[in-house]
Amino acid sequence: MFQATRRRLAIWYTAVTAVLLLLFASGVYLYVRSTLIERIDDTLNHVVEIVERSLVIEPINNHADRFRINVEASFRDNTGTVEDDHIDLEWFSPTGKLLWSTLSEPLNIPIHANLTGETVRVVKGESENSKFPTPHYPLSPEGTPPSPLPTPYSPLLLRQVTQRVEVRRQVLGYLRVSHPWFEVTKPSRQLIFDLALGIGLMVLSVGASGWFLSGKAMEPVDESYQRLKQFTADASHELRSPITLIQTNVQVALADLDLAEAEATTSLQYRQQLKMVERLTQRLGKLVNDLLFLARQDSGISKDTFSACPMDALLMEVVEEQQLLVPEKEIALSLDLVDPPASETSPELLENWFTLVGNWDQLVRLFTNLIANALHYSPAGGRVKVELARIEGINRVSRLRYTSAQLQVKVSDTGVGIPASALPRLFDRFYRVDLARTHTTGNTATASATGSGLGLAIAQAIVEHHQGHIQVESTQGIGTTFTVTLPITLES
Repeated sequence: MFQATRRRLAIWYTAVTAVLLLLFASGVYLYVRSTLIERIDDTLNHVVEIVERSLVIEPINNHADRFRINVEASFRDNTGTVEDDHIDLEWFSPTGKLLWSTLSEPLNIPIHANLTGETVRVVKGESENSKFPTPHYPLSPEGTPPSPLPTPYSPLLLRQVTQRVEVRRQVLGYLRVSHPWFEVTKPSRQLIFDLALGIGLMVLSVGASGWFLSGKAMEPVDESYQRLKQFTADASHELRSPITLIQTNVQVALADLDLAEAEATTSLQYRQQLKMVERLTQRLGKLVNDLLFLARQDSGISKDTFSACPMDALLMEVVEEQQLLVPEKEIALSLDLVDPPASETSPELLENWFTLVGNWDQLVRLFTNLIANALHYSPAGGRVKVELARIEGINRVSRLRYTSAQLQVKVSDTGVGIPASALPRLFDRFYRVDLARTHTTGNTATASATGSGLGLAIAQAIVEHHQGHIQVESTQGIGTTFTVTLPITLES
C-alpha cells in the first residue's frame, strides 16, 4: 500500500513538473522565434531604407513631371553589401517586370507592397549558387531575365519585404528585399533540441527527486501506521483478557445456578464469581476510559478548561490519598516544598509562588500515576520523595528576571530501577517492563502485571497538554526519578 502510494505521489509530482516545463519551454520557444523574425524584418526594412536613399532618379526627356530610375547607377554599389548578410535585392518596373536582381534565378513570385514582412515558399533549383546566390545583371533591354538552365527543384523559404517607390505620386518601381528563412529555422530547430534535451534530463531528475521526497513524506505516515497497528494489537490483547474472564465467570455462574441447590456454599461461590465479574468490568471500564482520554488528546478535541491551580495543595492532597493505600508496605512517602529565596519580598508573588494555570483533574491524575508507580515498584521499607520547586527565568546577560518561570516536580523512589534499554520506550502505550521491574517482598519475587501499560503514556499526554515536558532517570538497584516541568503560564 505504501509503495503504491509512494509511486503515485512520484508520478504525480513528475507529471505536474513535466507539464510546467513544457509550458515554460513553449513560451521560451515562441518568444525566441518571434524575436528572430522581428530581427530579420528590422534588418530588411533597414536595407530598404538604405537602398531607397541611394536610388538615382532622372527626368525622362527633360520633362519635369516624368522620372525614371537609373538602374545601373543606383544598384552598382549595393551588391557586395547585401551579400554579407545573405540579403538579395530585386528591382521591378512599375508594370511588375524584373529589371535587376542579385539572385541567380528569378523567383517568379507576384509582387505586392508589404513592409511588415512575409514568408514565401518558392521552388528553386539546387545549383551550386542556389544556397548563397551570386549577383548578376544579365537582363535584356526589354527587362526580361534570361531563361535559367534546367536543374533539380527543391522548396525554398524566404522572408521578404516589398517597397513601392514613388515620386510625386508617380510609381517608379518596386524594391523587394529577401532573406533566407533558414536564419530562423536553423536556430529554432537547435533551440527545440536543446529544450527537449533539457526537459528530458529535468524530468528524469524530478522523477528521481520525487521518488526520494515521496519516500521521505511517507516515512511519518508509515511510522504512524505501524504505531497504529501495534496499538490495535496491544489494545485487542488488553481487552481480550478481561472480556474472556468475564465470559468464563458468567458461564460458570450460570452453570452453577442451573445445578445449584439451596445450599450456603453454592450461594457463596456464586457471589464470589459475580464479584470477580464486577472487578473485571471495572478494570475494562478503566481501560476504555484511558483509551478514550488518549484518543481525545491525540485528536486535539479535548475542551478542558484551565484555571489557577496551587500545586502545593494539589500535591498534598495526592500524597495524603496515596499514604492511605500503602500502609502495609511501610514505605516512607514525603513531600518537600522548596521555599522561595529570602530576596523575594513581593507579597502577591509569595502568595502564588506554587500556582500555575492548568487543569486540576488532569494534574491530579498525572501525579497520582507517578506517585502510585513509585510506591508500587518500591520494596517494603523503601522511600518515595516528592519535591516541588519554582524555577525562575533569569536573563544570562542582564541577570534580570523574565516571565518564563516554571514549576518542577520530582518523584523519586528507591525501587528496583529501570533498565537503560527500556527507557526510550517507557512512555509508549501498553509498554511494560514487567520482567525487569520486579520487587521482592520477603523471599518472594512478585511481578507487576496488574496495570494496563497506559499510566505513563497518559502522564506524558497530560504534560504535553500543559506545554511542559517530562523526563526520567533511573539506575537499576538504586531507584528512579521522574521530573515534570510545567510553565507557570501557558503560551497562547
